[in-house]
Amino acid sequence: MKTTLIFLMACSALLIAACSKNPGIGGDASIKGSVHVEHWNTTFTQFISEYPGADIYVYLVFGDDVSYGKRIKTNPDGDYEFKYLYKGDYTVYVYSLDSTFTVPGGSVAIEKKVNITDRKETAVVDTFNIFQ
Repeated sequence: MKTTLIFLMACSALLIAACSKNPGIGGDASIKGSVHVEHWNTTFTQFISEYPGADIYVYLVFGDDVSYGKRIKTNPDGDYEFKYLYKGDYTVYVYSLDSTFTVPGGSVAIEKKVNITDRKETAVVDTFNIFQ
């Protein structure tokens, strides 16, 4: 009797663990936000213009993954939305020109952390302000 009870408890624990979802695609939640561009001259001494960041790549990292799991482009208004996500931790990032001239390659990633706690949550990320 004790052996059967222990076996059933172990099976239940395995089933519960198998049903828990890691951050990623397949759920009912979403993350959305926008990108805004400031256009400067090449030495960042003269402001030229600003506008919504149309056709800018936005990247989404699932949990502690090393690289991004999904990449999309913003719409003409600079808006984006990652749909069908599970609960969990995410990192959203975009690239911007480096105005400090300290990064080899000239561009830096701007990251924002997001935690989805509800199955049908829509998390809104603060606007990314980037340089181009």
